[in-house]
Amino acid sequence: MSFSFPVSETVKSKLDKLGLHCDEDLALHLPLRWEDETRLTLIRDLIPGHSAVIQATVQNTEILFRPKRQLVATVSDDSGQLIIRLLNFYPSQLQALQPGRLMRFSGETRGGFFGLEMVHPRFQPVTQDTPLPSRLTPVYPTTAGLGQITLRKLIDKALSRVDMSETLPASVYSDMGLPGFAESVRLLHQPEPDIRLTQLDSHDHPALRRLAFDELLAQQFSLRLAREARAGKHATPLKPGGHLEQALRDTLPFALTSAQEKAWREIRRDLSTAHPMRRLLQGDVGSGKTVVAAMACLQAIENDMQTALMAPTEILAEQHFQKLHGWLEPMGIEVTWLASALSPAQKKAAISRIESGQTRLAVGTHALFQKGVNFQKLGLAIVDEQHRFGVKQRLALSKKGLEPHQLMMSATPIPRTLAMSYYADLDVSVIDELPPGRAPVATRLVASSRRDEILQRVRSVCQSGGQTYWVCPLIEESEKLQLQTALDTYRTLQAQLPEIRTGLVHGRMKSAEKNAVMSAFQSNDIQLLVSTTVIEVGVDVPNASLMIIEHAERFGLSQLHQLRGRIGRGSRESVCILLYQTPLSEDARSRLKIIYESTDGFEIARQDLLLRGPGELLGARQSGVPLLRFANPEKDIDLLEIAQKRTPQILKHHPDAVNAHLARWFGMQTALAAG
Repeated sequence: MSFSFPVSETVKSKLDKLGLHCDEDLALHLPLRWEDETRLTLIRDLIPGHSAVIQATVQNTEILFRPKRQLVATVSDDSGQLIIRLLNFYPSQLQALQPGRLMRFSGETRGGFFGLEMVHPRFQPVTQDTPLPSRLTPVYPTTAGLGQITLRKLIDKALSRVDMSETLPASVYSDMGLPGFAESVRLLHQPEPDIRLTQLDSHDHPALRRLAFDELLAQQFSLRLAREARAGKHATPLKPGGHLEQALRDTLPFALTSAQEKAWREIRRDLSTAHPMRRLLQGDVGSGKTVVAAMACLQAIENDMQTALMAPTEILAEQHFQKLHGWLEPMGIEVTWLASALSPAQKKAAISRIESGQTRLAVGTHALFQKGVNFQKLGLAIVDEQHRFGVKQRLALSKKGLEPHQLMMSATPIPRTLAMSYYADLDVSVIDELPPGRAPVATRLVASSRRDEILQRVRSVCQSGGQTYWVCPLIEESEKLQLQTALDTYRTLQAQLPEIRTGLVHGRMKSAEKNAVMSAFQSNDIQLLVSTTVIEVGVDVPNASLMIIEHAERFGLSQLHQLRGRIGRGSRESVCILLYQTPLSEDARSRLKIIYESTDGFEIARQDLLLRGPGELLGARQSGVPLLRFANPEKDIDLLEIAQKRTPQILKHHPDAVNAHLARWFGMQTALAAG
């Protein structure tokens, strides 16, 4: 892929940063917004806070040094005067703003000390005969060193050369009332002045809907082809035996919920086929996914095959190991732990048992798919919190066996629209009910100014036999700073609550230290656990009934929901206190309101999708499945449903057209399999 016209290496490197590598990419690089420069406004008619274009003569220009060096020019037309202020400027701009020169200025007007002014407007020299643009001016997403004028010229060149003929038959669109592809692209780059900008901004314009629909079709083609490719592969059928499954059921102190039973039936059926299973098991925090995964392990073991279970953090992987070891070891099944924190001798011994086949189930972190780890007969790979792993990592684990079945688990519920668009290549099982006896968690929003009241609440809970989590603020800019904050919080709480046994856990601790602290917390030797977000997933301490999340406004919705799910696992009344710092941004206010009002993980995930877009929920999966640029699965649900419905027939009757469509949208002719 390359450009059909000369582009300098410097400009090419800037375009690379934007993901623009050929004419087609430039043609589909749509504006962020449009500015109306098709009409002039007299200076006397300017309105503060509104953008406008004026044509005025420069009266005088000077460099001022109060408070900082800046360029200030006074310009006028027949109706009045205006100040032009450049806080940063180049010699060429000073040269352009010569007294007596007629200039055209475009920008937002604001009130200044000496009257109305424009700060950093765009400007150019003109004559009385210089025509105004006939169309709206596009403003494109760009990067440092690549100006709008250069980008507009490149896009204009690409539009004049690129093939914008239809890739799919007209029948695909005949009943939708959408414009053609070429017409849509040209209109969006250079809209007519009378176009309704509100329609463009709200995503309702037919031209935008046409591109969104084409993109959704390309995504559906890609995922459907991945599913078909998988159906053509062979996996070892893992026939249900039942005696190990029944033995596990007999030892469990609880019965499976109907949702768990349904999910297990779907997984059991898939495992028994000769095609590799690719199933996503999703359920809210505490819904009981691990026991369903254990039953899948047993089905593989009954067929003389091995299973690997991989989790993204040592704490989560260790929790799985402890639970599975406790369930399966009494049945004579060896469960091996493999993580990077093991000593060389321990690691060597674990790898040897895996290679010999002595180990039937290996549990660990990414250490499981590293070179040097070989399974004798891997029949099933289970990946927990799958959105934390990239596609390459999951593929690396699956390549440890001859096309093993794969079960992916997620406690971050995926909204229906996201499942339809990004997970259409997977089968999805949902555990949508919590086990009986789970206490509901009350959520409280408390300003950090009331910290003393919170300390009293912690004291009261711990002295009555309960336990508390204190989660430190998320500081994305610096892991070092985040660690320091956790240490400071730990020391402060020790001083303020000397009678409470307090512990600290964070991601930089050695595995043995971390495990010792977590064990002490689980056995109630530690009453108050100060922690970073390492306890977000997998930690199960039924006696913990209070959680304080400090600076809750810094966390994402799914993180807050995951953290809150660490409590409410026992019979005690549980409370999650979200400590926030004022003033709150509008975005933070929205997130805290959602988490306060809802405990439904699916609804929270849906709201997260509306607030943030799909990137947050998809996590590392986006490295394998193209993110949508124009379509929004939640807002364009009608288009998504039509695309999903029409995809099978188009694939069946127009395979060449599908390849052309994929090449246009994703620069490829084969689907990206999700592993």
